[in-house]
Amino acid sequence: MMSVCDHPDLISVESALAILLADVSASKTRENVNVMEADGRVLADDVFSPMAHPPADNSAMDGYALRGKDLGVQQWFRISQRILAGDMATEELEPGCCARIMTGAAIPPGADTVVMQENAETNDAGWVGFSKLPKIGDNVRLRGEEINQDDVVLKGGRRLRPADLGLLAGVGIAEVSVKPRLKVALIATGDELCQPGTPLPDGHIYESNRYTLIPMLKRLGCDVVDMGLVEDELDALRTAFVQADQQADLVVTTGGVSVGEADFCRTVLDELGSIDLWRLAIKPGKPFAFGSLPDSRYVGLPGNPVSAMVTFHQLVVPLIQAMEGETRENQLVLKATLDQPVRKRPGRMDFQRGQVYVSEAGELRVRPHKRQGSSLLTTVSQSNAYLLLPRDGGSQEAETQVSVLMFDRLLN
Repeated sequence: MMSVCDHPDLISVESALAILLADVSASKTRENVNVMEADGRVLADDVFSPMAHPPADNSAMDGYALRGKDLGVQQWFRISQRILAGDMATEELEPGCCARIMTGAAIPPGADTVVMQENAETNDAGWVGFSKLPKIGDNVRLRGEEINQDDVVLKGGRRLRPADLGLLAGVGIAEVSVKPRLKVALIATGDELCQPGTPLPDGHIYESNRYTLIPMLKRLGCDVVDMGLVEDELDALRTAFVQADQQADLVVTTGGVSVGEADFCRTVLDELGSIDLWRLAIKPGKPFAFGSLPDSRYVGLPGNPVSAMVTFHQLVVPLIQAMEGETRENQLVLKATLDQPVRKRPGRMDFQRGQVYVSEAGELRVRPHKRQGSSLLTTVSQSNAYLLLPRDGGSQEAETQVSVLMFDRLLN
């Protein structure tokens, strides 16, 4: 492992991420799951379609199927057959005739166009005329126009979404091969912390990091081992680390990772595995730890709640995605105009929080949160985006454009 403990400069987020991901490989094991249970799972392999979709030419709406070459030749058509969705359309459509047809029903042989029923007028003799004529081929879904047989439906490494499950079901796939869920153990440390719902002694605060990180881990599809709040005592921490290492692929702690701090987490990691303490060029969240235990990887987050969330979101999430075999998508960065000035000192990339909105004039604007403290979870709860302020940049005046990164499903 590359050691950066004594590096005199702050490490950029990009460099830290490159080190984190340098030797990561996803598990080669896989498991088969029912598509109905596959939401949020990562596909192990490409999925190929066993059929064309749609499987046959069919009507895109309720109306009348006819031969396109008959349009303009005659005004009235005899209704020679009726076809419902699910019916077999085997009868050849004769010239000058049409078929009453429902949405999704197979187009009869010889027909290639559907006139919507809103443009049709029938008479008692079983004939129909049209007030508006379509173009040849209108309102017909062609066989295989969405997916051909043997096409790649979804690529391996994709985290499945609800629409993906419907797509798989639509081509008859009932089971898929996915990567196993990553097991992540979470340990919160800090003698000043108390469990919510218990009396709060003077000088203490309620522990909140587990309440933000565990839902984020679950949204990533991880199996979470909640080790709870562990006191800053050597034997207690050693026991917690050993148990976490035995149960998890990744162990995450919050608190006690400030560079130079004489904390027991570092002592235990030095005993059981290895640890690097980094000073990141990121605000909030400068302290960050990374290492290994006998059977798992280790990540140590700062204790301040916003710092923990930002470093988790920007560094640990990509690590988890790599360990799960997920193909990471590029983050969508937009430009927005500042409602008010923002203060910043050069030296660290600043992930300030704010509310992005569209003005009445249609302009994308951002309203920075009034306060940006690393302990203030209101700055995340009341925001929908990061303001990405470059490492070497300084303060920005109102009405200037800044880069914004919209919160994703883990933060919203």
